[in-house]
Amino acid sequence: MHLKILLLFVAFLFFGCTFIPALPYKIDIQQGNVVTQEMIEKLKPGMTRSQVRFVLGTPLITDVFHNNRWDYFYYLAPRGALSEKRTLTVIFDGDRLSHIDGDFSLSPSSDSLLSATPRMEEERLQYLKGDQGENDKGSN
Repeated sequence: MHLKILLLFVAFLFFGCTFIPALPYKIDIQQGNVVTQEMIEKLKPGMTRSQVRFVLGTPLITDVFHNNRWDYFYYLAPRGALSEKRTLTVIFDGDRLSHIDGDFSLSPSSDSLLSATPRMEEERLQYLKGDQGENDKGSN
């Protein structure tokens, strides 16, 4: 009788110790700058770089080749699965805030921050056309 209880106890210990969960624990991964809608609402055209840095924090990426552009990225992956990814680009004209672009919605009072976007797109297209024109001249 004692032998059966001892064997049963050893069997429970053996099977209890060999049970391994099918999936390992995965942590939540949060990277980048957390930028909220409230922070976006505080941005106004003409703000200085230091004022924008005070509102949004230090940018994740400061482009070396484009001094007038700051990029803020936010990435959240709970348990390893991507659930939220946001980007915000802040463009300056000199030392003053010109406009912003990214994955968010603006209130009607902040619409003036988007007014420069078409102008910047036109300048980019003109720059690209100028580049192609120089390449065409060099190939002749």
